[in-house]
Amino acid sequence: MKGRIAILLCCSLLAARAPAQSLAAARSVAPALLEPDDRYKADLLLIVAHPDDDVMVGGYLARLTLDQHKHVAVIYATNGDGGGNSVGNEAGAALGQVRVVEARRALGSLGIENAWFLGYHDTPGQDPLRSLDRWNHGQALDEVVRLVRLTRPAVILTWLPRPVAGENHGDHQASAILATEAFDAAADSTFFPEQLSPARDRNGMGNLTEGLLPWQPQKLYFFSDAYEVFSPYWHDPAALPTFRKSLADGTGPTYDTTTISPSRHVSYAQIEAEQQAFYRTQEGALGDQAIASKDFKDFEYPIRLILGRSVVPASTTGDVFEGVSQSPVGFVRAPGFADHSNPPETLIFMIGDPWSFYTKFWLAHGIDVLAAMPQPELGVGFGEKLHIPIEACNHQSDPVEFTVTAALPAGWTDQTPFTRYPVRPGECYPILEQITAPRSGDRGWQQLTWTAAAGSRRMTVLLHVYLSSSGGLPQ
Repeated sequence: MKGRIAILLCCSLLAARAPAQSLAAARSVAPALLEPDDRYKADLLLIVAHPDDDVMVGGYLARLTLDQHKHVAVIYATNGDGGGNSVGNEAGAALGQVRVVEARRALGSLGIENAWFLGYHDTPGQDPLRSLDRWNHGQALDEVVRLVRLTRPAVILTWLPRPVAGENHGDHQASAILATEAFDAAADSTFFPEQLSPARDRNGMGNLTEGLLPWQPQKLYFFSDAYEVFSPYWHDPAALPTFRKSLADGTGPTYDTTTISPSRHVSYAQIEAEQQAFYRTQEGALGDQAIASKDFKDFEYPIRLILGRSVVPASTTGDVFEGVSQSPVGFVRAPGFADHSNPPETLIFMIGDPWSFYTKFWLAHGIDVLAAMPQPELGVGFGEKLHIPIEACNHQSDPVEFTVTAALPAGWTDQTPFTRYPVRPGECYPILEQITAPRSGDRGWQQLTWTAAAGSRRMTVLLHVYLSSSGGLPQ
Protein backbone atom coordinates (compact mmCIF):
# COMPACT_ATOMS: atom_id res chain seq x y z
CA MET A 1 0.00 0.00 0.00
CA LYS A 2 2.79 2.40 0.89
CA GLY A 3 4.46 1.57 -2.43
CA ARG A 4 1.33 2.45 -4.37
CA ILE A 5 1.03 5.77 -2.52
CA ALA A 6 4.67 6.60 -3.30
CA ILE A 7 4.18 5.88 -7.02
CA LEU A 8 1.03 8.02 -7.17
CA LEU A 9 2.79 10.89 -5.39
CA CYS A 10 5.71 10.71 -7.80
CA CYS A 11 3.40 10.75 -10.82
CA SER A 12 1.50 13.69 -9.35
CA LEU A 13 4.73 15.67 -8.92
CA LEU A 14 5.79 14.93 -12.51
CA ALA A 15 2.39 15.96 -13.82
CA ALA A 16 2.52 19.20 -11.85
CA ARG A 17 6.01 19.93 -13.08
CA ALA A 18 5.25 19.34 -16.82
CA PRO A 19 2.92 22.37 -17.33
CA ALA A 20 5.41 24.60 -15.55
CA GLN A 21 8.18 23.42 -17.89
CA SER A 22 5.94 23.90 -20.97
CA LEU A 23 4.98 27.38 -19.76
CA ALA A 24 8.63 28.31 -19.32
CA ALA A 25 9.40 27.07 -22.84
CA ALA A 26 6.49 29.08 -24.27
CA ARG A 27 7.66 32.22 -22.48
CA SER A 28 11.07 31.98 -24.11
CA VAL A 29 9.67 32.67 -27.63
CA ALA A 30 8.26 36.17 -28.29
CA PRO A 31 5.34 36.55 -30.68
CA ALA A 32 6.08 37.77 -34.20
CA LEU A 33 5.70 41.49 -34.76
CA LEU A 34 2.48 42.59 -36.36
CA GLU A 35 2.61 43.67 -39.98
CA PRO A 36 1.74 47.31 -40.79
CA ASP A 37 -2.00 47.82 -41.20
CA ASP A 38 -2.91 46.99 -44.81
CA ARG A 39 -6.15 48.99 -44.62
CA TYR A 40 -4.10 52.13 -45.22
CA LYS A 41 -1.53 50.82 -47.72
CA ALA A 42 -1.59 52.91 -50.89
CA ASP A 43 -0.08 52.30 -54.30
CA LEU A 44 -0.28 56.04 -54.98
CA LEU A 45 -0.54 58.92 -52.51
CA LEU A 46 -1.91 62.20 -53.88
CA ILE A 47 -0.75 65.24 -51.88
CA VAL A 48 -2.57 68.47 -52.75
CA ALA A 49 -3.67 71.73 -51.19
CA HIS A 50 -7.47 71.99 -51.50
CA PRO A 51 -10.60 69.90 -51.91
CA ASP A 52 -11.19 69.87 -55.72
CA ASP A 53 -7.46 69.83 -56.62
CA ASP A 54 -7.97 66.12 -57.26
CA VAL A 55 -10.13 66.88 -60.32
CA MET A 56 -7.02 68.00 -62.23
CA VAL A 57 -5.92 64.34 -62.34
CA GLY A 58 -9.34 62.77 -61.84
CA GLY A 59 -9.34 60.86 -65.13
CA TYR A 60 -6.04 59.26 -64.23
CA LEU A 61 -7.14 58.42 -60.69
CA ALA A 62 -10.26 56.75 -62.13
CA ARG A 63 -8.07 54.65 -64.42
CA LEU A 64 -6.04 53.50 -61.40
CA THR A 65 -8.84 52.79 -58.95
CA LEU A 66 -11.70 51.56 -61.13
CA ASP A 67 -9.83 49.55 -63.74
CA GLN A 68 -6.33 48.81 -62.50
CA HIS A 69 -7.55 48.16 -58.94
CA LYS A 70 -4.81 50.27 -57.41
CA HIS A 71 -5.20 51.73 -53.94
CA VAL A 72 -5.11 55.53 -53.86
CA ALA A 73 -5.01 57.76 -50.77
CA VAL A 74 -5.19 61.56 -50.61
CA ILE A 75 -3.79 64.26 -48.31
CA TYR A 76 -5.34 67.75 -48.42
CA ALA A 77 -3.21 70.37 -46.70
CA THR A 78 -6.23 72.67 -46.21
CA ASN A 79 -9.99 72.32 -46.21
CA GLY A 80 -10.39 75.22 -48.63
CA ASP A 81 -11.73 77.74 -46.12
CA GLY A 82 -10.36 80.68 -48.14
CA GLY A 83 -12.23 79.91 -51.35
CA GLY A 84 -15.44 81.23 -52.83
CA ASN A 85 -18.86 79.59 -52.82
CA SER A 86 -20.86 79.31 -56.05
CA VAL A 87 -24.04 77.90 -54.51
CA GLY A 88 -24.47 79.05 -50.91
CA ASN A 89 -23.78 81.63 -48.24
CA GLU A 90 -21.31 79.53 -46.27
CA ALA A 91 -17.84 81.07 -46.12
CA GLY A 92 -14.67 80.76 -44.07
CA ALA A 93 -14.62 77.89 -41.60
CA ALA A 94 -18.17 76.83 -42.49
CA LEU A 95 -17.24 76.61 -46.18
CA GLY A 96 -14.22 74.52 -45.22
CA GLN A 97 -16.48 71.94 -43.61
CA VAL A 98 -18.71 71.87 -46.70
CA ARG A 99 -15.71 71.32 -48.95
CA VAL A 100 -14.48 68.42 -46.83
CA VAL A 101 -17.77 66.62 -47.47
CA GLU A 102 -17.65 67.50 -51.16
CA ALA A 103 -14.19 65.98 -51.39
CA ARG A 104 -15.18 62.77 -49.61
CA ARG A 105 -18.14 62.33 -51.96
CA ALA A 106 -16.04 63.10 -55.05
CA LEU A 107 -13.35 60.63 -54.00
CA GLY A 108 -16.02 58.07 -53.13
CA SER A 109 -17.21 58.19 -56.73
CA LEU A 110 -13.77 56.87 -57.68
CA GLY A 111 -13.69 54.27 -54.92
CA ILE A 112 -11.15 56.21 -52.84
CA GLU A 113 -11.80 55.86 -49.11
CA ASN A 114 -8.65 57.05 -47.35
CA ALA A 115 -8.34 60.84 -47.25
CA TRP A 116 -6.76 63.09 -44.64
CA PHE A 117 -7.37 66.83 -44.16
CA LEU A 118 -4.54 68.54 -42.30
CA GLY A 119 -6.72 71.57 -41.59
CA TYR A 120 -4.33 74.39 -42.46
CA HIS A 121 -5.79 77.64 -43.74
CA ASP A 122 -6.38 78.17 -47.43
CA THR A 123 -4.04 81.07 -48.31
CA PRO A 124 -4.98 82.59 -51.70
CA GLY A 125 -1.93 84.10 -53.33
CA GLN A 126 1.08 83.20 -55.44
CA ASP A 127 3.85 82.85 -52.84
CA PRO A 128 4.41 79.31 -51.51
CA LEU A 129 6.73 80.57 -48.76
CA ARG A 130 3.85 82.64 -47.37
CA SER A 131 1.66 79.53 -47.34
CA LEU A 132 4.34 77.44 -45.60
CA ASP A 133 4.84 80.12 -42.97
CA ARG A 134 1.13 80.29 -42.24
CA TRP A 135 0.89 76.50 -42.01
CA ASN A 136 3.96 76.21 -39.74
CA HIS A 137 6.26 74.45 -42.17
CA GLY A 138 7.86 72.08 -39.67
CA GLN A 139 4.56 70.92 -38.19
CA ALA A 140 3.05 70.40 -41.63
CA LEU A 141 6.04 68.34 -42.77
CA ASP A 142 5.78 66.24 -39.60
CA GLU A 143 2.17 65.41 -40.48
CA VAL A 144 2.88 64.60 -44.13
CA VAL A 145 5.85 62.36 -43.25
CA ARG A 146 3.66 60.55 -40.72
CA LEU A 147 1.06 59.81 -43.39
CA VAL A 148 3.66 58.68 -45.93
CA ARG A 149 4.95 56.22 -43.33
CA LEU A 150 1.39 55.10 -42.58
CA THR A 151 0.24 54.68 -46.20
CA ARG A 152 3.58 53.39 -47.58
CA PRO A 153 3.01 54.49 -51.19
CA ALA A 154 5.12 53.37 -54.12
CA VAL A 155 4.31 56.65 -55.89
CA ILE A 156 3.65 60.19 -54.68
CA LEU A 157 1.75 62.54 -57.00
CA THR A 158 1.53 66.24 -56.24
CA TRP A 159 1.37 69.74 -57.71
CA LEU A 160 4.37 71.22 -59.53
CA PRO A 161 6.77 73.04 -57.16
CA ARG A 162 7.42 75.90 -59.56
CA PRO A 163 5.83 79.30 -60.22
CA VAL A 164 3.97 79.26 -63.54
CA ALA A 165 1.81 81.50 -65.66
CA GLY A 166 -1.50 79.96 -64.69
CA GLU A 167 -3.48 79.77 -61.48
CA ASN A 168 -0.10 79.65 -59.72
CA HIS A 169 -1.65 79.13 -56.29
CA GLY A 170 0.93 79.39 -53.51
CA ASP A 171 -0.87 76.63 -51.60
CA HIS A 172 -0.51 74.30 -54.59
CA GLN A 173 3.22 74.87 -54.62
CA ALA A 174 3.47 74.62 -50.83
CA SER A 175 1.79 71.21 -50.86
CA ALA A 176 4.28 70.14 -53.54
CA ILE A 177 7.20 71.37 -51.44
CA LEU A 178 5.94 69.31 -48.50
CA ALA A 179 5.40 66.25 -50.71
CA THR A 180 8.92 66.52 -52.14
CA GLU A 181 10.46 66.92 -48.70
CA ALA A 182 8.44 63.99 -47.37
CA PHE A 183 9.51 61.82 -50.32
CA ASP A 184 13.09 62.22 -49.08
CA ALA A 185 12.44 62.36 -45.32
CA ALA A 186 10.06 59.43 -44.72
CA ALA A 187 12.80 56.82 -45.05
CA ASP A 188 15.35 58.85 -43.08
CA SER A 189 15.33 57.64 -39.48
CA THR A 190 16.70 60.96 -38.25
CA PHE A 191 13.55 62.81 -39.40
CA PHE A 192 10.82 62.80 -36.77
CA PRO A 193 12.30 59.79 -34.90
CA GLU A 194 9.47 59.96 -32.36
CA GLN A 195 7.24 58.57 -35.10
CA LEU A 196 9.52 55.52 -35.38
CA SER A 197 10.07 54.82 -31.69
CA PRO A 198 7.97 51.78 -30.64
CA ALA A 199 5.17 52.21 -28.14
CA ARG A 200 5.88 51.05 -24.58
CA ASP A 201 2.66 49.03 -24.61
CA ARG A 202 0.58 49.30 -27.77
CA ASN A 203 -2.40 47.69 -26.01
CA GLY A 204 -2.15 50.13 -23.14
CA MET A 205 -3.06 53.78 -22.72
CA GLY A 206 -1.02 56.95 -23.06
CA ASN A 207 1.53 55.88 -25.67
CA LEU A 208 3.39 58.96 -26.86
CA THR A 209 5.67 57.43 -29.50
CA GLU A 210 4.14 55.98 -32.62
CA GLY A 211 5.67 52.68 -33.73
CA LEU A 212 5.79 53.53 -37.45
CA LEU A 213 8.50 52.27 -39.80
CA PRO A 214 10.66 54.25 -42.23
CA TRP A 215 9.35 54.21 -45.79
CA GLN A 216 11.01 55.10 -49.10
CA PRO A 217 8.58 55.99 -51.92
CA GLN A 218 9.95 54.97 -55.29
CA LYS A 219 8.71 57.65 -57.71
CA LEU A 220 7.63 61.29 -57.43
CA TYR A 221 5.39 62.87 -60.10
CA PHE A 222 4.03 66.39 -60.58
CA PHE A 223 1.05 67.88 -62.38
CA SER A 224 0.68 71.56 -63.20
CA ASP A 225 -1.84 74.39 -63.25
CA ALA A 226 0.13 76.21 -65.95
CA TYR A 227 -2.05 77.72 -68.67
CA GLU A 228 -0.25 75.59 -71.26
CA VAL A 229 -1.38 72.32 -69.58
CA PHE A 230 -4.97 72.43 -70.77
CA SER A 231 -7.73 71.44 -68.34
CA PRO A 232 -11.47 72.02 -67.80
CA TYR A 233 -10.56 75.41 -66.31
CA TRP A 234 -8.27 76.83 -69.01
CA HIS A 235 -7.51 75.81 -72.57
CA ASP A 236 -6.49 78.87 -74.57
CA PRO A 237 -3.95 78.21 -77.36
CA ALA A 238 -2.79 81.83 -77.08
CA ALA A 239 -1.31 80.97 -73.67
CA LEU A 240 1.24 78.54 -75.08
CA PRO A 241 4.72 79.80 -74.15
CA THR A 242 6.83 81.33 -76.91
CA PHE A 243 10.17 81.39 -75.08
CA ARG A 244 10.46 77.76 -73.90
CA LYS A 245 9.00 74.36 -74.63
CA SER A 246 5.96 73.17 -72.73
CA LEU A 247 6.66 72.00 -69.18
CA ALA A 248 5.04 68.64 -69.91
CA ASP A 249 6.69 67.94 -73.29
CA GLY A 250 8.83 64.84 -72.90
CA THR A 251 9.03 65.17 -69.12
CA GLY A 252 6.57 62.45 -68.13
CA PRO A 253 3.70 60.19 -69.21
CA THR A 254 0.45 61.33 -70.79
CA TYR A 255 -2.93 59.68 -70.21
CA ASP A 256 -5.83 59.91 -72.66
CA THR A 257 -9.14 60.80 -71.00
CA THR A 258 -11.22 59.87 -74.08
CA THR A 259 -10.49 56.19 -73.41
CA ILE A 260 -13.50 54.16 -72.28
CA SER A 261 -13.36 52.73 -68.76
CA PRO A 262 -13.92 48.95 -68.96
CA SER A 263 -15.73 48.95 -65.62
CA ARG A 264 -17.93 52.05 -66.08
CA HIS A 265 -18.41 51.83 -69.87
CA VAL A 266 -18.01 55.60 -70.23
CA SER A 267 -14.97 57.74 -70.94
CA TYR A 268 -12.58 58.82 -68.22
CA ALA A 269 -13.48 62.37 -69.25
CA GLN A 270 -17.09 61.72 -68.27
CA ILE A 271 -16.01 60.20 -64.95
CA GLU A 272 -13.91 63.31 -64.31
CA ALA A 273 -16.90 65.54 -65.12
CA GLU A 274 -19.00 63.58 -62.64
CA GLN A 275 -16.24 64.03 -60.07
CA GLN A 276 -16.22 67.79 -60.75
CA ALA A 277 -20.00 67.95 -60.20
CA PHE A 278 -19.58 66.95 -56.55
CA TYR A 279 -17.70 70.21 -55.93
CA ARG A 280 -20.80 72.36 -56.16
CA THR A 281 -19.17 75.27 -54.32
CA GLN A 282 -16.14 75.20 -56.65
CA GLU A 283 -17.23 75.30 -60.29
CA GLY A 284 -19.29 72.15 -59.97
CA ALA A 285 -21.47 73.67 -62.69
CA LEU A 286 -18.78 72.72 -65.22
CA GLY A 287 -19.47 69.07 -64.46
CA ASP A 288 -23.24 69.54 -64.32
CA GLN A 289 -23.31 71.26 -67.73
CA ALA A 290 -21.17 68.57 -69.33
CA ILE A 291 -23.39 65.82 -67.92
CA ALA A 292 -26.63 67.56 -68.93
CA SER A 293 -25.43 68.21 -72.49
CA LYS A 294 -23.54 64.91 -72.77
CA ASP A 295 -20.68 67.00 -74.13
CA PHE A 296 -17.44 66.23 -72.29
CA LYS A 297 -14.97 68.02 -74.57
CA ASP A 298 -13.80 70.33 -71.75
CA PHE A 299 -12.74 67.25 -69.78
CA GLU A 300 -11.11 65.43 -72.70
CA TYR A 301 -7.71 67.09 -72.46
CA PRO A 302 -4.98 64.55 -71.76
CA ILE A 303 -3.56 64.34 -68.26
CA ARG A 304 0.12 65.17 -68.49
CA LEU A 305 2.46 64.31 -65.65
CA ILE A 306 6.07 65.29 -64.98
CA LEU A 307 8.52 62.78 -63.49
CA GLY A 308 10.29 64.59 -60.68
CA ARG A 309 12.41 61.82 -59.21
CA SER A 310 12.69 58.04 -59.28
CA VAL A 311 14.84 55.83 -57.06
CA VAL A 312 14.18 52.79 -59.29
CA PRO A 313 15.13 52.37 -62.96
CA ALA A 314 12.35 53.81 -65.11
CA SER A 315 11.95 55.77 -68.34
CA THR A 316 10.87 59.40 -68.19
CA THR A 317 7.71 59.01 -70.27
CA GLY A 318 6.84 55.44 -69.27
CA ASP A 319 3.85 54.49 -67.16
CA VAL A 320 3.78 55.82 -63.62
CA PHE A 321 4.21 52.30 -62.22
CA GLU A 322 6.92 51.25 -64.67
CA GLY A 323 9.89 49.88 -62.74
CA VAL A 324 8.13 49.96 -59.38
CA SER A 325 9.26 47.15 -57.10
CA GLN A 326 6.67 45.11 -55.25
CA SER A 327 9.09 44.88 -52.34
CA PRO A 328 10.13 47.84 -50.17
CA VAL A 329 13.27 49.64 -51.26
CA GLY A 330 15.93 51.03 -48.98
CA PHE A 331 16.56 54.66 -48.13
CA VAL A 332 17.99 56.66 -51.04
CA ARG A 333 19.52 59.94 -49.93
CA ALA A 334 18.72 63.09 -51.90
CA PRO A 335 21.67 65.22 -53.06
CA GLY A 336 21.06 67.78 -50.29
CA PHE A 337 21.76 71.49 -50.23
CA ALA A 338 25.17 72.79 -51.27
CA ASP A 339 25.54 76.52 -51.71
CA HIS A 340 27.40 77.07 -54.97
CA SER A 341 25.54 80.26 -55.86
CA ASN A 342 27.66 82.67 -53.82
CA PRO A 343 31.34 82.10 -54.51
CA PRO A 344 33.68 84.60 -52.82
CA GLU A 345 34.57 87.86 -54.55
CA THR A 346 31.35 87.79 -56.58
CA LEU A 347 28.42 90.12 -57.18
CA ILE A 348 24.99 88.51 -57.65
CA PHE A 349 21.88 90.06 -59.20
CA MET A 350 18.87 87.73 -59.40
CA ILE A 351 15.11 87.42 -59.09
CA GLY A 352 14.29 86.87 -55.40
CA ASP A 353 11.95 84.52 -53.57
CA PRO A 354 10.28 82.26 -54.33
CA TRP A 355 12.42 81.80 -57.44
CA SER A 356 15.74 82.05 -55.63
CA PHE A 357 14.48 79.47 -53.12
CA TYR A 358 13.42 77.08 -55.87
CA THR A 359 16.78 77.13 -57.65
CA LYS A 360 18.28 75.72 -54.43
CA PHE A 361 15.32 73.45 -53.59
CA TRP A 362 15.29 71.61 -56.93
CA LEU A 363 18.99 70.79 -56.73
CA ALA A 364 18.79 69.78 -53.08
CA HIS A 365 16.05 67.24 -53.87
CA GLY A 366 17.47 65.99 -57.17
CA ILE A 367 14.65 67.39 -59.33
CA ASP A 368 16.85 67.88 -62.36
CA VAL A 369 13.96 68.35 -64.78
CA LEU A 370 12.96 71.60 -63.06
CA ALA A 371 16.49 72.76 -62.32
CA ALA A 372 17.09 72.70 -66.09
CA MET A 373 14.39 75.32 -66.80
CA PRO A 374 14.35 77.89 -63.99
CA GLN A 375 13.37 81.01 -65.98
CA PRO A 376 10.91 83.09 -63.91
CA GLU A 377 7.41 83.68 -65.26
CA LEU A 378 4.04 85.01 -64.12
CA GLY A 379 0.50 85.51 -65.35
CA VAL A 380 -0.44 89.20 -65.28
CA GLY A 381 -3.79 90.92 -65.67
CA PHE A 382 -4.30 94.17 -67.56
CA GLY A 383 -3.76 97.11 -65.19
CA GLU A 384 -2.35 94.87 -62.45
CA LYS A 385 0.38 96.23 -60.19
CA LEU A 386 3.25 93.82 -59.64
CA HIS A 387 5.85 93.67 -56.90
CA ILE A 388 8.89 91.87 -58.29
CA PRO A 389 11.50 90.79 -55.70
CA ILE A 390 15.12 91.09 -56.78
CA GLU A 391 18.25 90.35 -54.75
CA ALA A 392 21.48 92.28 -55.09
CA CYS A 393 24.28 90.44 -53.26
CA ASN A 394 27.82 91.60 -52.55
CA HIS A 395 30.34 88.84 -51.83
CA GLN A 396 33.32 91.10 -52.33
CA SER A 397 35.42 92.59 -49.56
CA ASP A 398 34.43 96.21 -50.25
CA PRO A 399 31.06 97.99 -50.31
CA VAL A 400 29.43 98.42 -53.71
CA GLU A 401 26.47 100.33 -55.12
CA PHE A 402 24.01 98.68 -57.50
CA THR A 403 22.25 100.98 -59.99
CA VAL A 404 19.14 99.28 -61.35
CA THR A 405 17.25 100.17 -64.51
CA ALA A 406 14.16 98.50 -65.99
CA ALA A 407 13.44 97.88 -69.67
CA LEU A 408 9.67 97.43 -69.93
CA PRO A 409 7.43 96.92 -72.98
CA ALA A 410 5.23 99.77 -74.20
CA GLY A 411 2.39 100.64 -71.85
CA TRP A 412 4.09 99.50 -68.66
CA THR A 413 4.90 101.99 -65.90
CA ASP A 414 7.57 101.82 -63.24
CA GLN A 415 6.77 103.17 -59.74
CA THR A 416 9.86 101.82 -57.98
CA PRO A 417 11.00 104.60 -55.61
CA PHE A 418 14.76 103.91 -55.80
CA THR A 419 17.32 103.07 -58.46
CA ARG A 420 20.54 103.01 -56.39
CA TYR A 421 21.20 100.50 -53.60
CA PRO A 422 24.27 100.51 -51.30
CA VAL A 423 25.28 96.94 -50.42
CA ARG A 424 27.87 96.16 -47.74
CA PRO A 425 30.27 93.18 -47.97
CA GLY A 426 28.49 89.87 -47.29
CA GLU A 427 25.06 91.49 -47.64
CA CYS A 428 22.10 90.82 -49.95
CA TYR A 429 19.83 93.80 -50.51
CA PRO A 430 16.15 92.91 -51.13
CA ILE A 431 14.94 95.18 -53.95
CA LEU A 432 11.20 95.39 -54.60
CA GLU A 433 10.47 96.55 -58.13
CA GLN A 434 6.97 98.04 -58.43
CA ILE A 435 5.49 98.10 -61.91
CA THR A 436 2.01 98.31 -63.44
CA ALA A 437 0.84 96.48 -66.55
CA PRO A 438 -0.94 98.36 -69.36
CA ARG A 439 -4.68 98.69 -68.91
CA SER A 440 -5.48 97.24 -72.32
CA GLY A 441 -3.84 95.70 -75.35
CA ASP A 442 -3.20 92.35 -76.92
CA ARG A 443 -2.95 89.32 -74.70
CA GLY A 444 0.21 87.30 -74.99
CA TRP A 445 3.72 86.79 -73.67
CA GLN A 446 6.00 89.75 -72.94
CA GLN A 447 9.49 90.08 -71.51
CA LEU A 448 10.53 92.41 -68.67
CA THR A 449 14.22 93.12 -68.12
CA TRP A 450 16.21 94.64 -65.26
CA THR A 451 19.87 95.56 -65.51
CA ALA A 452 22.19 96.33 -62.62
CA ALA A 453 25.45 98.24 -62.88
CA ALA A 454 27.92 97.70 -60.03
CA GLY A 455 31.39 99.04 -60.66
CA SER A 456 32.51 97.57 -63.97
CA ARG A 457 29.95 94.75 -63.81
CA ARG A 458 26.67 94.63 -65.77
CA MET A 459 24.11 92.01 -64.76
CA THR A 460 20.64 91.30 -66.20
CA VAL A 461 17.58 89.37 -65.07
CA LEU A 462 14.50 88.50 -67.13
CA LEU A 463 10.86 87.89 -66.24
CA HIS A 464 8.40 86.50 -68.78
CA VAL A 465 4.77 87.46 -68.24
CA TYR A 466 1.58 86.29 -69.90
CA LEU A 467 -0.62 89.40 -70.19
CA SER A 468 -4.36 88.81 -70.36
CA SER A 469 -7.67 89.97 -68.91
CA SER A 470 -7.18 87.64 -65.94
CA GLY A 471 -3.83 87.42 -64.25
CA GLY A 472 -4.79 84.76 -61.72
CA LEU A 473 -4.56 85.11 -57.95
CA PRO A 474 -3.31 88.23 -56.13
CA GLN A 475 0.38 88.47 -55.43
